[in-house]
Amino acid sequence: MQLICSGDGGIPLWMKMGDGNASDQKEIPSSITEFKKTFEFSGLMVADAALYTQENLQILGDVKWLARVPLTIKAAKKLVTEADAKNFISCEQVGYRYLEVKQNYGDIEQRWLVIESQERRESDLKKLSDKIDKDLRVAQKKLKQLSSRKFACAPDAIIAAKKLLKKSSYHELTEIKTQSIFTKSEICSPSCHYQVQATISECIEQVQHKKNQAGRFILATNQLDKLALSSEKMLSTYKNEQQEVERCFKFVKDPMFFADSVFIKSPKRIEVLGLIMALSLLVYKVAERQIRQTLKRTGSGVKNQLGRLTDRPTLRWIFQCFQSIHIYIDRGSKQISNINEERLHFLKFFPPACQRYYLLESIM
Repeated sequence: MQLICSGDGGIPLWMKMGDGNASDQKEIPSSITEFKKTFEFSGLMVADAALYTQENLQILGDVKWLARVPLTIKAAKKLVTEADAKNFISCEQVGYRYLEVKQNYGDIEQRWLVIESQERRESDLKKLSDKIDKDLRVAQKKLKQLSSRKFACAPDAIIAAKKLLKKSSYHELTEIKTQSIFTKSEICSPSCHYQVQATISECIEQVQHKKNQAGRFILATNQLDKLALSSEKMLSTYKNEQQEVERCFKFVKDPMFFADSVFIKSPKRIEVLGLIMALSLLVYKVAERQIRQTLKRTGSGVKNQLGRLTDRPTLRWIFQCFQSIHIYIDRGSKQISNINEERLHFLKFFPPACQRYYLLESIM
């Protein structure tokens, strides 16, 4: 499912069901192009690293975009590795620092923002340390096995030693030398064999590069006007919009749809099911946004799962709070059961049509 959502509440604006084997790198720009034909769009497109290729950026033309730069690009990998930590600026968002540079990629002038997350850096360094320890144990095991082998000549032993850790990213063999061993053959004539002796050393430069990259990633935009999109705004916009889209996909993939228990053979029926899910998401997100806007406008709040006041409740939580409400007929009159003070408080932030559904006049 290809999905484009608004930055204001994650409202789904455009949806298309596509081939599951299709490449995201090819599908994303074509989706944006189709979206532009349907909507008059003059805002900022936010996408993940799948968008960022030279070909895709050319296709987008004059569309303003913000995307993550894949570190498979040499210039990006070099930048996150060699960027001096002293040049980073503390961000308004706690735990983040950034460094902005100008860059030209795909013949398009851009602003690159190298971002370092302290939380992610600590996590990456911990994972790196674990990888180095594991790699060391593997290297020690290989060296032990190599040291027990006997070679007919010293050059063969040296060649085998140099190949031993060729695929290792963290360790190498140093101080490689051979030791000659004389043995007696079956016909009692002495023969000479050679064994390897070496030391396992950490690849200091490569490990340091990995440490420099820890916790760092790059955002890029073709919006060169810092007044329109500041460095701080680049980070907050990317985080918020990507999380919003992921929440939308989480909703669509919710087990409550029972999509995984339904086998649909026809591609057209799969498209229909996708449309139903997207329409459900549309209704859900519009209702959620309206409630949040009302709470913010009135300076009010509702209790969340932890009993704390919030002006950004999820509609799913509100649905849970309205469970066990029933309508019944008492002496020919419709009545609603289990409407308590908390639920009445929730209903204050619903439109009149929803209040009438619960047999209430406007209670605002």
